[in-house]
Amino acid sequence: MRSIVAGNGKPTVEELNLDLDTLTWQSSSDGPGAIEVAFAGEWVLMRVSDDLAGRVLVYDHHEWECFLDGARKGEFDDAAE
Repeated sequence: MRSIVAGNGKPTVEELNLDLDTLTWQSSSDGPGAIEVAFAGEWVLMRVSDDLAGRVLVYDHHEWECFLDGARKGEFDDAAE
């Protein structure tokens, strides 16, 4: 049984025990600060390409679909300004 962080029902990247270098990462651009996304089974992983700490966020597919829906509807347009 895996431990659950903060009771949110999602594993950490460490708990997933994935080799991040073997995943196929899709990048928003080639420049610094690019957002990268990889799909690993039921999980969607997101990171910033040049993050020295190597932080990776873990989302389930429902959260990912909600994020995409919000982006399509312009919910994050104010953040780009």
